[in-house]
Amino acid sequence: MAGGTSVTKEPASDLFAARFNDAGFAVLAFDHRRFGESGGAPRQVVRVDEQVADWHAAIEYAATLPDVDPDRISVWGFSLAGGHIFHVAADHPRLACAIAQTPLVDGRAVAPHALRAMTPLAALRLFGRGVADALGGLVGRPPLLVPTAGARGAVASLTTPDAMEGDQALDPDRRHANWEQTVAARIALQIGRYRPGRHASRIRCPLLVVVCDQDRSTLPGPAVRAARNAPASKVVHLTGRHYAPFLESHEQAVAAEISFLKNHLLPRDPG
Repeated sequence: MAGGTSVTKEPASDLFAARFNDAGFAVLAFDHRRFGESGGAPRQVVRVDEQVADWHAAIEYAATLPDVDPDRISVWGFSLAGGHIFHVAADHPRLACAIAQTPLVDGRAVAPHALRAMTPLAALRLFGRGVADALGGLVGRPPLLVPTAGARGAVASLTTPDAMEGDQALDPDRRHANWEQTVAARIALQIGRYRPGRHASRIRCPLLVVVCDQDRSTLPGPAVRAARNAPASKVVHLTGRHYAPFLESHEQAVAAEISFLKNHLLPRDPG
């Protein structure tokens, strides 16, 4: 299990991991490199190819753990990591199943909407900072960081109407004081080119895609369309915005995901 953009493993997975564990499943949550407790420098830099490689490493490591059946491993990610699920599942035919929750599957479709959620001045400043950050990275300068989420008018990675609900959804009790909610500004130059949904047709394991019908951050439409291209996919629609699976639609999301995991991870009754 892992979260999107700068979301570290505890706020990303705690609510769901505990419920999965109660249902009898072992859980391995991890931080992508350059974030949280993982190594890697410079910090807070999203490099998609590296993060996909981190998923492969996590799957391979999980398969070595005691009492883990290598043929009954699933993956779970949300938002940006939910998009990674499409790529990772396509590359791992041995996976028993995969869950993509409110996934970012088509940056090209999402980017214009994200831009409309910004004021023109904020968008200009964000892209200017992104260019400066990318050029600085080429000569070894420290990353230029921006908040992962902000209100409209702020210079932040995302300013959609539901972007600011992350704290309430993922860390309502302020338990994760070390969670750094920033990201290198160069992400503004990358995300529009990231289209992991194109890997859907290569996914051979069962795939559960959880979308929120009022999601204004990753949008439900691209995820639904990508899921149609996966040979063994199921789409669950929830009411609410991007973080609804952690908020008002949490029980519905948990029930759907545990049912899916039981169907595809537990041994079949020979009778």
